Amino acid sequence: MMSVLSVNKNNFNEITNSSKPVLLDFYADWCVPCRMLAPVVAEIAAENPQYLVGKINVTNEPELAQMFNVMSIPTLAVFKDGKLVRQSAGAKPKSEILAMLNG
Repeated sequence: MMSVLSVNKNNFNEITNSSKPVLLDFYADWCVPCRMLAPVVAEIAAENPQYLVGKINVTNEPELAQMFNVMSIPTLAVFKDGKLVRQSAGAKPKSEILAMLNG
């Protein structure tokens, strides 16, 4: 069972360059929609070992948030082969997040 990885500037490249598609959740502890999204993200990580799933706390990692122009949170980003292929702001239902990963 895969858990959600804590992503920071030290492990960011290693995680996003994975051979698996990567889902990153940009969030903050004070953000209510982020807290609502957290169990959905955790569920996707637990049920889908074919993906790497990580969370980036924008309060602690402002450089990573700036790098991807994260203006509102939560923002979900999908990486394939180290490249950003999809990014979407706002809380999403599980089906939409899975569609982002599969698309």
